[in-house]
Amino acid sequence: MGARKSHRKGSLAFRPRKRAVSQMPTVGAWPKITEKRLLGFAGYKAGMTHVLFIDDSPSPTKGTEVSAPVTVLEVPPMSVFAIRFYKAGHVLSDFFSSDAKLLAPLGIKKKEASPAIPAPVNIDNVFVLAYASPGKTGFGKKGVEAMEIAVGGKDCAEKLEYANSILGKDIKLADVFREGEIIDTLSITKGKGWEGQAKRFGTSLQRRKATGKRRHIGTLGPWHPGYVMYTVPMAGQHGYHKRTEISKRIMKIGSGNGINPKGGFLHYGIINGDYVLIKGSIAGPVKRLIRMRCGMRAPSGGAKPIALKHISTDSKQ
Repeated sequence: MGARKSHRKGSLAFRPRKRAVSQMPTVGAWPKITEKRLLGFAGYKAGMTHVLFIDDSPSPTKGTEVSAPVTVLEVPPMSVFAIRFYKAGHVLSDFFSSDAKLLAPLGIKKKEASPAIPAPVNIDNVFVLAYASPGKTGFGKKGVEAMEIAVGGKDCAEKLEYANSILGKDIKLADVFREGEIIDTLSITKGKGWEGQAKRFGTSLQRRKATGKRRHIGTLGPWHPGYVMYTVPMAGQHGYHKRTEISKRIMKIGSGNGINPKGGFLHYGIINGDYVLIKGSIAGPVKRLIRMRCGMRAPSGGAKPIALKHISTDSKQ
């Protein structure tokens, strides 16, 4: 076997590289938090800008003014329309709000007899069902997008008490997260369609004089086993995959149009409602739904607010 002089092309952690089933990313795990609160929220990607702030991280730039890119999400209030109960890992029942206007966007008619709320001793976990309303944003999407969000608490009794207190109400991002908090983001990446292995896996280009071709894989594998293994880089779907990014920091939570660049965000428009600035980039194109959850690896010190010195509103045109 020849010596390997570079790392493998394409991480196996992202297999299978196929299109996501839905544009609504599912959350596979939630952190265990004893505080009574919602553990997630959702918003819509508007674009990116940059901010200036005093670095407070344990790094060589601590105490100095630094610039960092931030992603801007528009986060209209989410409506909590039901409580979901779990028993032994399965959905036990859903208890819907009595507000018919709240259920109308989902096409759910108010039931004559909703199942009674079970006792905390008869359930294992409590979630809420809520929907984001893109119609409250400025980019034109109308249909609501419903999702399941975990509830924090010491036990099921506390979770049930908090879930019942917000049932039928609109929840803002400021009611869920705080500035400086570490969160995770889940989204569907930008779709690029069918691509060859050179772009899909970043394989090296072949020497034309040696093979007669450039953008093809050098070998499909060894003689034995006598079949093509799944690890061989080959052409296929590139993009439109679900990706979870951990430990993203909330730089600012605000409201109003003071965040808009001159001319508005490219391919998005103007933000007039609530917004959040998250440090770094987030997977997905503009207008894409972005789900946020409390950080699975968040430090124990809690949220440390950041005093921003400047937010760029230069034109992105």
